[in-house]
Amino acid sequence: MTIPTNKNSLFLTKPHTMLFFWRTLLSFWRDPAYRALIFATNFFLAIGTVAYRLIEGWSWLDSLYFSVITLTTIGYGDFSPQTDLGKLFTMAYIIIGVALILGFVNTLFLHYKEETIKKRNQQKKT
Repeated sequence: MTIPTNKNSLFLTKPHTMLFFWRTLLSFWRDPAYRALIFATNFFLAIGTVAYRLIEGWSWLDSLYFSVITLTTIGYGDFSPQTDLGKLFTMAYIIIGVALILGFVNTLFLHYKEETIKKRNQQKKT
């Protein structure tokens, strides 16, 4: 597999692009709202993992896998809860989790938008 190297490539092939990527990640981490969402998302994934492990008897990896694909609304269909309690938990998990993930995506978008505006303003000044 070759990595495209044209100007419009989405791949991080240029040093300044990598620098922008790492600076953006650092600025995300400095944002308290972003840190809170990272914590909440990981905490919610842990709750789902433990719950599916206990309720459905799945392995830790299968439980985490199902939690991630459920929260991201991918839902491959290879796993599904078989118990009534597991089904009830999944319904609540989806409703709360999708709202959490949407908040996470919204925060990322707003942060990216702010950074883009800052970058444009800096370019206009020079």
